[in-house]
Amino acid sequence: MSAPQNNDRITAALDRLRRLHPRKIDLDLGRIERVLKLLGHPEQKLPPTIHVAGTNGKGSTIAFLRAIAQAQGLKTHIYTSPHLVHFNERIVLAGQMIDDDSLADVLGRVSRANGDHPLTFFEATTAAAFLAFSETPADLLLLEVGLGGRVDATNVITPALSLISPIDYDHAEFLGRDLATIAREKAGIMKRHMPVIIGRQSELVKAVLDGEARKHGAPASFWGEHYRAYMQHGRMVFEDDDSFMDLPAPNLIGPHQVQNAALAIAAAKRLQIADKAIAAGLSAAHWPARLQPLTHGPLYDMTQKAGAELWLDGGHNPHAANVVAAAMADLEAKDSRPLILIMGILANKDAGGYLDEFEGLAAQIIALDIDGHSALAPETLCEIAAMRSISGQIANSVSEAVQRALNMSAGLATHNHDDEAPAAPRILICGSLYLAGQVLALKDDKEQDDK
Repeated sequence: MSAPQNNDRITAALDRLRRLHPRKIDLDLGRIERVLKLLGHPEQKLPPTIHVAGTNGKGSTIAFLRAIAQAQGLKTHIYTSPHLVHFNERIVLAGQMIDDDSLADVLGRVSRANGDHPLTFFEATTAAAFLAFSETPADLLLLEVGLGGRVDATNVITPALSLISPIDYDHAEFLGRDLATIAREKAGIMKRHMPVIIGRQSELVKAVLDGEARKHGAPASFWGEHYRAYMQHGRMVFEDDDSFMDLPAPNLIGPHQVQNAALAIAAAKRLQIADKAIAAGLSAAHWPARLQPLTHGPLYDMTQKAGAELWLDGGHNPHAANVVAAAMADLEAKDSRPLILIMGILANKDAGGYLDEFEGLAAQIIALDIDGHSALAPETLCEIAAMRSISGQIANSVSEAVQRALNMSAGLATHNHDDEAPAAPRILICGSLYLAGQVLALKDDKEQDDK
């Protein structure tokens, strides 16, 4: 399939669907069920499906499963959101990102079937994905929940297996601020008598999920009870009730990725995928903007000259910040450098909770707006950071922010009276997948210019 271009047909089709978006979103399956019926029920013509819900780790778990399935030789459909650079990233057909012509076709068919009836953008694009999946042969579908679970647009299918990654607070405007209620909403992907595998959870969430699984008669496997994993001598050890596996370290960085990998392995074993393919998939998994070291592109060129490190992460809630901060602290223990955050975050996210995790770890913050999105004002973000003893400033672009970070590090060095030359900074661009997408788009543009 051809690489995505700036296709006017796709842009126009997506704009038409956005205009159908209800003024007030009431999460409900009625709209998408109506459209799917008009389209001939493509959701009933899918390959065996693994449905993945949770707050954090859904995408990484799917990335591990995708690589494992590929190593097994399985043709795999994948549905994830949001995209980082191209909308096409959301729909992978039998291992290949959907091409522009196919995407424009299914979007147009959904638009014509729906007419002028209200339909959320995610409902419309999910219906388009189901159309594409139903018409392309594959062995497996990895299906990521968009928001919540019970009334998410993806929850019109009957999966072969459900997975629930760690649950925490997020999307409070839709799911509320009660963790037990959030857990029940996400448990809504459980189906009667269909197995579910559950990642590491707090005791409260675990108790809620256990009760929901019993209510649905869904056989449940829990992290810590039925399977577990840990690092030992640079290798990953996975154990369950039936086996002990000595595996390579996950290719995705951070201690939390051991847990995500374990959830994927537990699912792969349920699918009877070979141990050899599991090991190969762990080593090959790739998931952009999740604690990703940037190693090429214009921003990398700037930092390389200064000897600085450059990292990118799209996590946007306190739970995500916790695992990223832990990874940064681990790097600090091995190679001490000043940590400078370049951060933009949406206005509806918990910026204070996010920055709590970096108090005492981050030396400075450079706050950004996020073009095209309702971001928290950079001035406000700096004020929130200051309350956590993280001083900062504002930049108008990512490139300017990186240069400011390099300058700030030099300023910090002037106050260092040690005889040793100060270490170059560790720069983390963080707070939003939308910001991460804009960074990756800069990298893509540079690569195109180099060709």
